[in-house]
Amino acid sequence: MKAAVLREVRTPLQIEEIQISKPGPHEVLIRTAAAGVCHSDLHFIEGSYPHPLPAVLGHESSGVVEQVGSEVRTVKPGDHVITCLSAYCGHCEHCLTGHLSLCVSPETKREKTDAQRLSQDGKPMIQYLNLSSFAEQMLIHEHACVAIRKDMPLDRAALIGCGVMTGVGAVFHTSNVRPGETVAVIGCGGVGLAAINGAAIAGAGRIIAIDMSPAKDNMSRGFGATDFICAADTDPVKAVLEMTKGGVNHSFEAIGLAKTAEQSFGMLRRGGTANIIGMIPVGQTINLMGAAFLGEKRIQGSAMGSNRFPVDMPRLVDFYMSGQLKLDEMISRRLKLADVNSAFDEMKRGEVARSVIVFDA
Repeated sequence: MKAAVLREVRTPLQIEEIQISKPGPHEVLIRTAAAGVCHSDLHFIEGSYPHPLPAVLGHESSGVVEQVGSEVRTVKPGDHVITCLSAYCGHCEHCLTGHLSLCVSPETKREKTDAQRLSQDGKPMIQYLNLSSFAEQMLIHEHACVAIRKDMPLDRAALIGCGVMTGVGAVFHTSNVRPGETVAVIGCGGVGLAAINGAAIAGAGRIIAIDMSPAKDNMSRGFGATDFICAADTDPVKAVLEMTKGGVNHSFEAIGLAKTAEQSFGMLRRGGTANIIGMIPVGQTINLMGAAFLGEKRIQGSAMGSNRFPVDMPRLVDFYMSGQLKLDEMISRRLKLADVNSAFDEMKRGEVARSVIVFDA
């Protein structure tokens, strides 16, 4: 099968022929239908986060089940599925206390002594984030996907697999936004727009979108923002404090920079919560004013929207089908696997919300 392989950091992906194994007892073979081009992939391409190479990238995806292992009970051949990088074992402390997104059990991967799921000419090819969805097929643990209704378009379903689940989940689960509360979202890419949309669904009274690009004004309002601040020509912290007369209840940093993480904390009102969704590069630190904690302000991380994806993703599909979740508006471009590098070039220039690789049926 064809796959997009990263061989060296800061180099383009290469479209190569690789081999994929047969499903083990708890594994599922999926024909990839669509894969979103997510900023998280770019972090690994640029070396901000280390990863063994060579590897097949891609982690925001949907597809159709082709084969299942002998012990699989959650999906069957023919099912339409959304994948999730936060695979879970189901019986560790995190899973048993309802925190599936925090599970890091090695049971969802193959043993190092076993044949690897992906290979090329007999040599192992590293699977990326349990998925490797920039490929015509995926071989994954059954707890890395969930079946969805078949009338859901799969190119839009793919976005739920990472960016939408991350943004909406941070609002619903990590920070528990309540009706009438005020929200600020820093960064209006795919994850930020999903957070804005999630805040609107949750009933937030005021949703302030913040981005360096003035072009994101109308786009963010289409997802539910009530206000927009262009951070290129104003101090967003000062602007938010003035607009809200004291700060917001919840802020969401969706870029992954130390500076914007600090800003997310600075724009809180007393008792407010800052949520860091973006992937701050390894080794970077943030600086906060210690006295601010006397106002019971909080800052916390959010891993994949603190999801329980087997329950959450089908519900998000229903939100889309009922017109509440905006996915059509998020897709800037549909392209073939061969064009994946151009999608990353556009992402680096800030020209798109989400590009989606669509595979032939």
